[in-house]
Amino acid sequence: MVLEDLDLAIRRGESVAVIGPSGSGKSTLLNLIGAMEAPDRGALRFDGMDLARLDETARTLFRRRHLGFIFQQLNLVPTLTVLENLLLPLELNGALDRDGRRHARALLERVGLQGREGTFPEHLSGGERQRVAVARALVHGPGLLLADEPTGSLDRETARTVLGLFNELRRERGMTALIATHASEVAAAADRVVALQGGRLDEVSAA
Repeated sequence: MVLEDLDLAIRRGESVAVIGPSGSGKSTLLNLIGAMEAPDRGALRFDGMDLARLDETARTLFRRRHLGFIFQQLNLVPTLTVLENLLLPLELNGALDRDGRRHARALLERVGLQGREGTFPEHLSGGERQRVAVARALVHGPGLLLADEPTGSLDRETARTVLGLFNELRRERGMTALIATHASEVAAAADRVVALQGGRLDEVSAA
């Protein structure tokens, strides 16, 4: 049993950090809420919709429209440029028009990557790749952001910069966030912290 008797409610616009040892189920929890896996039992409700009852096609459409992901391994498409990586969520949502392109370029400027639009991920630093991942997660205006160890591979100063950008942009757009992390600095920046251990969640702190 990976997760058992979980009961977690997240308010719109709230950021919640999930802490816990490796193997405690943090990534599994994000995958369930992100509709990438289906639970054996129970309900997963997003704005009244029970994700556990959706078929695979409906879950795919849900992810495209409502979720932004920052994966632990980033998952930037290596054969696409920085700008093309940002445009991909817009294309999948049928929003790749002039306004969408303008918005993507403005977002790249906000994260300090103006002038790097034509660069491929392999030619970026770790911090730059992380900023592309943050911008890509935000570009289509999702209601919920899921981040799995978003600063795990960064040095302290770069992590602080990326985390600041993430929180600033998220709050501006009123987005909800669930962040799995080992980093105390990341957890401290959240509105609420919950601990996952032995398949169960315990409240650690609240704003």
